[in-house]
Amino acid sequence: MSTVRLRAGFIPLVDAAPLIIAHEFGFAEEEGLALDLTAAPSWSTLRDMLALGQIEAAHMLSPVPVAMALGLGGMATRFDALMVLSVNGNSIGVSRDLAARMRDNGFRFDFADAHAAGRALIAASGARPRIGVPFPFSMHAELLYHWLGSLGVSAPQALQVKTVPPPLMAEAMAAGEIDAFCVGAPWGSIAVETGVGELLLPGKAIWAFAPEKVLAVRHDWAESEPDLTSRLMRAVWRAGRWLGDANNRITVSEILARPEYVNVGAEIIERSLTGRLVISPRGEVRETPGFLEFFAGAATFPWRSQAAWIGGQLAARTGLDQAAAAAAARNVFRSDLYRRNLRDVGAELPGASEKLEGSLHHRSAVSSESGKLILEPDAFFDGYIFDPSA
Repeated sequence: MSTVRLRAGFIPLVDAAPLIIAHEFGFAEEEGLALDLTAAPSWSTLRDMLALGQIEAAHMLSPVPVAMALGLGGMATRFDALMVLSVNGNSIGVSRDLAARMRDNGFRFDFADAHAAGRALIAASGARPRIGVPFPFSMHAELLYHWLGSLGVSAPQALQVKTVPPPLMAEAMAAGEIDAFCVGAPWGSIAVETGVGELLLPGKAIWAFAPEKVLAVRHDWAESEPDLTSRLMRAVWRAGRWLGDANNRITVSEILARPEYVNVGAEIIERSLTGRLVISPRGEVRETPGFLEFFAGAATFPWRSQAAWIGGQLAARTGLDQAAAAAAARNVFRSDLYRRNLRDVGAELPGASEKLEGSLHHRSAVSSESGKLILEPDAFFDGYIFDPSA
């Protein structure tokens, strides 16, 4: 098998690990691939790099391929989400001043109760709080809008939502540009380490199993290069399986800490891998099992029902037909390619490619080809259930 160079882009985040580990530990090499990894400064830059053919693959926000399929964001290129790279991994943080007001009102920052945290935030933040998210089409934004919207806030109309690249989120808070944020690891922890903010809630407290990043390629590339697509998927899937082993966390942290990757201390990176986070400059620690997942519970499977939920949410805010948006969204989450290319490597293949989103409150056995698939809880904090067939 000849070695083929593939260019892949990422944002410096812990959940870029599957691409990085595929390169560093030889999973790509085993498939005859030489991954040339490039860090991008922002999600818009990474999107444009992929759309313009400057890279072949990208670590991408799960709503971006859906948004592009709906004609949102000014880019007409179709992206396909070949597989999910990571589930969860976000944290919501607030400024020190806002945290102090919340504490004065009696809130105790348990880092778990989305109802209580949301009510405390609303009571203390005043009119139209300024909240930073990494990109308009992101799970960060979707979690934020669902969370506050469920608590009676007209979202996003009643919010001032500002786009801030993840590595700059703590700086924006330090400069007084935002009052709160929703951002991926490790940048929430950096706000705590630099003394500018406190962590209020993990993203999984809003939606317990939210698809965060996907492996994205251009649709035309996937169609014209089926062999390379398969080899890339196998390499990244094996990296995700390796990442799912808790014994590898220290090694992962040390690799991601390198300047060419996340460029943050390994100890801070390890917090998100273990779910043991320091939430305030006072050193308060909270445990969140499953804070970030790479493999457990078929985490890498691109459920078309998740794409349909994202499509419906985007359509509702932008005035598009929700049924048509959900249908278009389903097409870009390529569960068909996942089944075709990963069956032989041992991937768990669910019996269906859609499910009720938000219906699982406990680990549950579901129909699968192996008969052994256990899904993790995926409940929304408010009891919402999305039925993709409705």
